[in-house]
Amino acid sequence: MNQSFPRKMFLTKGVGSHKEELHSFELALRDAGIEKCNLVQVSSIFPPHCKVISKAQGLKDLQTGAITFCVMSRCCSNEPRRLLASSVGLAIPADKKAYGYISEHHAFGNTEKEAGDHAEDLAAAMLASTLGIDFNIDESWDEKKEIFKISGKIVSTRNITQSTIVKNNWYTTVVAAAVFIF
Repeated sequence: MNQSFPRKMFLTKGVGSHKEELHSFELALRDAGIEKCNLVQVSSIFPPHCKVISKAQGLKDLQTGAITFCVMSRCCSNEPRRLLASSVGLAIPADKKAYGYISEHHAFGNTEKEAGDHAEDLAAAMLASTLGIDFNIDESWDEKKEIFKISGKIVSTRNITQSTIVKNNWYTTVVAAAVFIF
């Protein structure tokens, strides 16, 4: 069987608000720039040899109506003053032939920083476990970063996070996504 693998990936985020829940989701996708695609959600693997590109470059590579694979986090509410957050974390191994991890995290009551740090930690923990690195998600970031440096097996981690506060009783949706380009 001949399978194709994505060679590029970009991170994006968005927020939308509308009296209809589905429309708020579409507006969040529009804000993220990915509303013109038929999105298919996949699980958490960052493919070997995949390159992270800028959102601007990634959006240029998208084709209207194309089946587009992504890892997406989504959170929605119509409760006034509710804090929403959606985040995607990414952990990339030093060995370009190895695979990395992408995590999705959504929460109520988390700030953008809290949700982003959590998603990044989740991705790093999943990658660390496959690389045989002892990784405690409850340790401070400085301790974990030192473990990464010492091991030499994880080259970078990052996240993209969208948070907002519901301002009225309309539905508000936040999304964060890792979008694959073939």
